[in-house]
Amino acid sequence: MQRSFIFLAEGFEEIEVITPIDVMRRAGLDVKSVSITDSHDVTGAHGVTVKADLTFAEADFEGAEWLIIPGGMPGAVNLHECEALSSLLKTHAAKGKIASICASPAVVLAPLGLLKDKEATCYPGMEAGLKEGGAVVRDVPVMALDRIITANGPASAMRFALAIVANSLGDAAAQQVGGGMLYYPKSINFYF
Repeated sequence: MQRSFIFLAEGFEEIEVITPIDVMRRAGLDVKSVSITDSHDVTGAHGVTVKADLTFAEADFEGAEWLIIPGGMPGAVNLHECEALSSLLKTHAAKGKIASICASPAVVLAPLGLLKDKEATCYPGMEAGLKEGGAVVRDVPVMALDRIITANGPASAMRFALAIVANSLGDAAAQQVGGGMLYYPKSINFYF
């Protein structure tokens, strides 16, 4: 099974980190949290400190399935300013999958040209960043494409995580994990 990585910068949105990690691990996917700093301890936008599994320097991204970019402020800006992460995202986009939520589609992915001519969503009020990056803006909680998943914010973190599981393991696996967590929709439709 391929490993996936979710990136942590000071000021990340906590629910957008913990929910995907939890849901993906419940589904049996291998996902590791990565601090973009030299410290394993990273503090979120609301004062919750998380101990990352790895620092960026410790991680081996070769063959990764997903690179996952949470939002939050100033977390998204801090991720955007990490040159090593930007380089990794550009390289990975050619063959791998990227998921991004909240401010990060507009602040991290769009400036790198990774959403050009692709449907995407982001935190309301940040759509100008998507447009500047050439994205086709959609006002939906989650926009799931074959290799790019974007979501609009904290309330969509569960749908976002289940969209990743559905892409990797199929709709039945996402339904099983979601049902086990009392996520009620009988038909998980990530586009509405």
